[in-house]
Amino acid sequence: MPGGDMKTPLLVDTGSDSPEPPGHSPGDPVIGIIGSGDFSRSLALRLVASGLRVFVGSRNPKRIARGLFPDGIELKSQMEAVAGAERVIFTALYPEHYHTLVGLRDVLAGKVLVDVSNATKVNSGELSNAERLAELFPQSRVVKGFNVISAWALQAGAQDGNKQVLICSDCPDSKATVIQLTRRMGFSPLDLGGLSASRDIEEVPLHLFPSWGGPILTIFLLFLFFYGYSFLRHVLLPYLAHGENNFYQLPLEIVNQTLSAVALVALASVYLPGLFAALLQMSRGTKYKRFPGWLDCWMCRRKELGLLSFLCAALHAVYSMCLSLRRAAGYTLLNTAYRQVKAGVENSWVEQQVWRSDLYLSSGILGLGVLTVLALTSLPSVGNVLNWREFTFVQSGLGYIALTLSVVHALFFGWDFAFFPSAYPYYLPPVYLLALILPCVVLVGRVFLALPCLAFRLAKIRRGWESSRHHLAQTDEGESSGIVPPSDFNDDV
Repeated sequence: MPGGDMKTPLLVDTGSDSPEPPGHSPGDPVIGIIGSGDFSRSLALRLVASGLRVFVGSRNPKRIARGLFPDGIELKSQMEAVAGAERVIFTALYPEHYHTLVGLRDVLAGKVLVDVSNATKVNSGELSNAERLAELFPQSRVVKGFNVISAWALQAGAQDGNKQVLICSDCPDSKATVIQLTRRMGFSPLDLGGLSASRDIEEVPLHLFPSWGGPILTIFLLFLFFYGYSFLRHVLLPYLAHGENNFYQLPLEIVNQTLSAVALVALASVYLPGLFAALLQMSRGTKYKRFPGWLDCWMCRRKELGLLSFLCAALHAVYSMCLSLRRAAGYTLLNTAYRQVKAGVENSWVEQQVWRSDLYLSSGILGLGVLTVLALTSLPSVGNVLNWREFTFVQSGLGYIALTLSVVHALFFGWDFAFFPSAYPYYLPPVYLLALILPCVVLVGRVFLALPCLAFRLAKIRRGWESSRHHLAQTDEGESSGIVPPSDFNDDV
């Protein structure tokens, strides 16, 4: 692409992030926007709020209601907007209308065209919109960016400093200009390289929660398993064997029981891959080897699993509070009272059961409270104010505390029922016993790794130390390939 005088930057970062358009000075840079739709209006508002002059170009500016664009934004024809813009012009048009700009090719020559469009389908195999724009205007410098930012985010700004703008271009100087403009607008630019990356950038808004597919499927399968197991144990088999009609339990009791089991297993699955990773590092004697693909993917999805576990735990708490509001609970209470009166029992107080209920309720409330803290720190606006050590303490230290409290909650709920044969009708164990298997394995594994002999070795490995066995293997490989192996101890973190 043709060059120009790129040594003097057009945009000067004033640090302005005011929501109100500031007054302009004659020396303020002029940014052009081709198009007058919703995104164009939001983009113009953000640019003016950042202390820039904005020319909005429309095919027929007289037909646009003046109230749509506030003061500080100048409505012009497309030719006037392009000619008045000093360097940067946003093309806020649908890609099918790009050909209407061919008449402006000479005026657009040498200027930076920022393409903000999105793809219409994933993996189309065709050129991206930005690449087609670059073919239409070979004398202009096309930069892809701002398509992942919504109109709402442009109007509200990026007060949390966490709104990323994905940017790519084949012209480094033009890309640097747009990156500088992005920072001035209060967003965080992310350079993804050449214009070929625009295909992936344009497809980003088309993906609906791309990192949530696996965790949601896992939670769904866990829910199906525990719900089906509870249905079989509490409803279907009693009906087939004794004619008991327990189908009323399906919408509330069994759902509540299932949610508690799913929450417990999902929370344990957040910390289980960390144990696998530690065991792999100790068995290999080094941290300089990649984990298997399945473990890498699992560790990258721990945040989603944790949030889904919190969702199930919160729903379980709400369902539990509603149990006493059911009509079935009222009938059960009346029947119990009638039997007590008929038996002549004046005081039905059972000290052991009082302690049991209070302990399992208290541990459950505490566990949900700690899990709520974990969920809150997963929010970028909260996590960004924590340093690395604070974030690690919350996500790891408090995470194991939440898991321990949840296990204690389930154990107090079960009490000593697991030791009675009546707890295993049709030879099927209670649901809470099945749900406790994985969390107990995780907690035992964590205690095992906390032993001084193992904890010291793991700490050394994670600080760069490598075992002699691994070092000898690298030496043999290096001798056969001519590669010099690294030293036994590496100070790099």
